[in-house]
Amino acid sequence: MSSVPAHTKHTKLLIIGGGPAGYTAAIYAARAAMKPLLVTGLQPGGQLMTTTEVENFPGFAHAVQGPELMQAMYDQAKNVGTEIITDHINRVDFSKKPFTAVGDEHTYTADAVIICTGAQAKWLGLESEIKFRGYGVSGCATCDGFFFKNKVVAVIGGGNSAMEEALYLTHHAREVIVVHRRDQFRGEKILQERIAKNPKIRVIWHHELAEVTGQENPKAVQGMVLKNTQTGATQNVAVDGIFVAIGHSPATELFKGVLDLDNDGYIKTAPGSVKTNVPGVFAAGDVIDKVYRQAVTAAGLGCMAALDVERYLSA
Repeated sequence: MSSVPAHTKHTKLLIIGGGPAGYTAAIYAARAAMKPLLVTGLQPGGQLMTTTEVENFPGFAHAVQGPELMQAMYDQAKNVGTEIITDHINRVDFSKKPFTAVGDEHTYTADAVIICTGAQAKWLGLESEIKFRGYGVSGCATCDGFFFKNKVVAVIGGGNSAMEEALYLTHHAREVIVVHRRDQFRGEKILQERIAKNPKIRVIWHHELAEVTGQENPKAVQGMVLKNTQTGATQNVAVDGIFVAIGHSPATELFKGVLDLDNDGYIKTAPGSVKTNVPGVFAAGDVIDKVYRQAVTAAGLGCMAALDVERYLSA
């Protein structure tokens, strides 16, 4: 008699997370006859589920909706033989084999694991910010900057992320207004110099975003209410788009004390690979990538992870 509980599922390969990295890893693994099991988490599809038009994913002549792209990846992963379960993993044990992951619905054991739990853009939490997210409010200049050609946009933040987003947006926008709650940037000096020299960038110091304003039908951003952090006085500024650039949070709470994480909480991998410090456990997508954070790079990392798992299991 087995002592394994009835609700325990064993698989050669467990993939935790269902964004572009997870689904791509599943497609490659299933085609290599590894019969992967993918647990989607609470937000199947990841950040792309809150994105409207995606114009930079290869293979689409016209813009594809984020949820539509994720559904296509989901269907492809399932069609090639991936078992996909909607469950939320609460606890993992990678100290012995098989590896264990405990979810709300099942306990999973696996010979190898790929972690694709992703990262989330940090938001200010304003009601109006949530209302216009995807309709002029964005957390990614590389993803959405193209939609603001010759328009006026704002970037909220004062670190490297904000400065990089602002500089990138000058390739598209007519004017970029950087809003920072302090009187100087926190980021690298070289970026500060580039911001100061760029004629398209204007900085509003000592202010924070208090409200996003816009129209209802069709829904679109038209401006912002800024609050002076010293006096409390408010002012209205007309803008066509607002980019919130106050950083990202990788979804790695689950792996603290289990895997090596960097100072920002991202999973550390061996240089040029997706291998974590635990042999047999791999990580892919935004959970390891704080630089590029694109759907296509996440998919590429997912592919790498599946190929590495195949080599690992064969050995």
